[in-house]
Amino acid sequence: MNPPASPHQLIAPDVKFGQGVRIFGFVNLYGCEIGDESKIGTFVEIQRGAKIGRRCKVSSHTFICEGVTIEDEVFIGHSVTFTNDLLPRATNPDGSLQTATDWKCDQTLVKKGASIGSGSTLLCGITIGEKSIVGAGSVVTKDVPPGVIVAGNPAKILRRV
Repeated sequence: MNPPASPHQLIAPDVKFGQGVRIFGFVNLYGCEIGDESKIGTFVEIQRGAKIGRRCKVSSHTFICEGVTIEDEVFIGHSVTFTNDLLPRATNPDGSLQTATDWKCDQTLVKKGASIGSGSTLLCGITIGEKSIVGAGSVVTKDVPPGVIVAGNPAKILRRV
């Protein structure tokens, strides 16, 4: 069951919603899954193939691309950016524009209960461990173990939660 759409939302018919999902204005959702009781803030884009678990909070101005899986009870702060291509290019070696078949989508996993601080960027191909915390403004380039706080550019372990 889809939540009611406002004229300021672009929600494709292929989005799968759990029960009690709350969606705010100016969102762009297509081909994704959003679990029960999750909240999606204003100016959020969630792309095809992305999965958001139950009871998650995705704050405003966040970009969640194809290849990202967010487990249950995860907090995503404002303006968080996920990536899905370690070697992005606009064109092929022959100069032709790349298409969907010309690149590899790398997966990212955010485990249950993790928190990602506002303004963080997460490179693809990593796992954010269960109940870990990524400090605001961090650039995460490698796996984060469960139950730790990381921060910085590149993010480094500061201490256990």
